[in-house]
Amino acid sequence: MKQAGETEQRQRVTIRDVAQQTGLSIATVSRVLNGRSNVAPSTRDRVLEAMGGLGRQAPRRRGSGAQKADNGVYVRCPYVLTDYFGLIVSAIAEALDVHGMHAIVDAGESSWKRTEVLKTLTGWPQVAGALLILPSEPEEDLERLRDQGFPFVVVDPRTSPPRDIAAVSAANFAGARRLVTHLTELGHRRVGILGGRPGWMASSDRLAGWLAPLVGAGVLPEPDLVRAVSDPTVEEGYRAAGELLDLPQRPTAIVAFNDKMAVGALHAAADRGLRVPHDLSVAGFDDIELARATHPALTTVRQPLGEMGRMAVSLLGRMLAGHELDALHVELATDLVVRGSTGPVPS
Repeated sequence: MKQAGETEQRQRVTIRDVAQQTGLSIATVSRVLNGRSNVAPSTRDRVLEAMGGLGRQAPRRRGSGAQKADNGVYVRCPYVLTDYFGLIVSAIAEALDVHGMHAIVDAGESSWKRTEVLKTLTGWPQVAGALLILPSEPEEDLERLRDQGFPFVVVDPRTSPPRDIAAVSAANFAGARRLVTHLTELGHRRVGILGGRPGWMASSDRLAGWLAPLVGAGVLPEPDLVRAVSDPTVEEGYRAAGELLDLPQRPTAIVAFNDKMAVGALHAAADRGLRVPHDLSVAGFDDIELARATHPALTTVRQPLGEMGRMAVSLLGRMLAGHELDALHVELATDLVVRGSTGPVPS
């Protein structure tokens, strides 16, 4: 039993353990393990000596010769590459090409089945780093990958990432707040909310942003006016908006987690004989192409999807070059786009 316990303890050795043993930062140890040249010889010797003391269970050194030949970046997006995720992945692939690297894309619903992939990435000799888009894996898997010294960046994180994991996201709270401020300035006080999947960081941030201007206008949140969905689609938007529009006192405006749900709300309003924006204002989030194809066109919040992908590549490039990042969590600005689907509160 003692031998089994000792083996289990050795198997838990990570790059963090090497950093603690040597008194160096995780980034410095990672540079040594990845064969980077911008490390002082004495520092490299300290790390290698510590690794030798840890034996075969020490974090694996990737080797400088192999690293120079490795220019592949694993891009994981376990979702269908629609006009939302597709824009991010396309921007990533183009930016990687500019940096002399290429994308190894793992995308689509079948990607959900590869639940153990993050645990094997350090053994892929053709991969230098990874970009993980809205990763479905638990936080523990991301922390394990970090502790192994593997460079990666999270794009559009599902939940708030640990502070020492690089991540890029949009300013969801600020965008949602600006949108509802637009509505309150038009006189709206009874605003229905079609929220996203519970537990997602974007869902909670947008909900807080939507509610803030209403509270500022003296309106207390009404639970009856809030709906959350597990899958933010046109169909779910239609269903949830219908519930709000069938209330004895319906909202004068509806804001949706994304443009697809907002389109569902437009259809629900039309089926009830409501004119947008004369009887009901509707707004979305994302500003995908669909938002410009509706009649009237959607007021929405433009997410910097391409910029998110390019920023993630930039951060990963700095990590692969052995540079310390000035900021690990980068939040990119969103823009309010006012179109014909919002107007003054009905008199």
